[in-house]
Amino acid sequence: PENELCDLKLTKEEWDVAAQLHDVLKILKDTTLHFSYANAPNLATVIPAIDKINNVFTDTIWNIKISTGIHSAICLSKCKLNNYYSATDASNMYHIAMILYPQHKLMYFQKAGWPVEWINTA
Repeated sequence: PENELCDLKLTKEEWDVAAQLHDVLKILKDTTLHFSYANAPNLATVIPAIDKINNVFTDTIWNIKISTGIHSAICLSKCKLNNYYSATDASNMYHIAMILYPQHKLMYFQKAGWPVEWINTA
């Protein structure tokens, strides 16, 4: 029985993959907790949250030390995230909330590097 447990011991490579997965999942956990503990839903923070997650995913994808499995999972996750982002683009409510939110106004879009045409449309 003791030898059987030793057979289940993770290798260094498996621990490395687990650490990579932890790093990727942390941004999702932090975002989930942020929205879970908010006193009220806030549309104005959705787009910045998606942008932050996207930046973490993009940085991780460009990390050459990332495992193939984690890389593939992040690529698929970015596709899903882009679907959510597109849904915010299809709804005027998100843009109105961003513009009316005192901390953002149009500055968020400008700092995020949105083209002028997109900002004008928002």
